[in-house]
Amino acid sequence: MDYTLNCNGRLLSLKEPQVMGIMNVTPDSFYANSRQQTEEEIARRTEEILAQGGSIIDIGACSTRPGSKPASEAEEAERLRYALAFVRREAPQAIISIDTFRPRIARMAVEEFGADIINDVKGTIDMQRMVAQLRVPYIYMSDKATMHDILLDCAETTDRLRSLGQKDIVLDPGFGFGKTLEQNYKVMNELERMQMTRLPILVGISRKSMIYRLLNLQQEEALNGTTVLNTIALLKGASILRVHDVREAVECVHLVKTLTNRN
Repeated sequence: MDYTLNCNGRLLSLKEPQVMGIMNVTPDSFYANSRQQTEEEIARRTEEILAQGGSIIDIGACSTRPGSKPASEAEEAERLRYALAFVRREAPQAIISIDTFRPRIARMAVEEFGADIINDVKGTIDMQRMVAQLRVPYIYMSDKATMHDILLDCAETTDRLRSLGQKDIVLDPGFGFGKTLEQNYKVMNELERMQMTRLPILVGISRKSMIYRLLNLQQEEALNGTTVLNTIALLKGASILRVHDVREAVECVHLVKTLTNRN
């Protein structure tokens, strides 16, 4: 999709799919190997994402995995300030996405550290009002269980966001949220239907339970399955892959681009 995100005045083209590298500054994110909490770990992960070809660093300071107990707002803010200070020092020009569902956290990250994108898994009207005021791209995730309901949900949300003055919108079908194992694969099978929204689609299936439970594996063994599903997502029109394993996703984008002659 030939779509451009305005990231604080810098234009990020999605004509070629982009890779978003995950940085979890939490002690309890679902994939233990993705947790970075010390200055050294944060700096190393920042360098790794960018060196391996990631174009967006997605920083989360409050686990949103199903069944988890969220950190307090004060704790999330403290973790984010700590991480963002190091990321901005190590890579001042990096495009940073903030994985949060709290409006005041979004405002802090944008106003104090120049965060570029808000990645929201809950989609409250308060958050949507805040993002529209902040004038940054917004990733909306649907927790609906079927593609029919995801499309309705996204259409209603997009209309509301447009009425608030929101410009750049990215849609996420929400793999792993509000869906059974079977429903996750049904949504993946129908993913190309989301192109009718004429908005970029983010797919985040990296090492999720829909992969390792189906294959009777551990999370640490789910990279191959992740790559297979990322390939399918790209072939069905995904514009952004949100991943733990950046190099492999970048290679996937390059191979699919070559296969399909995407320029």
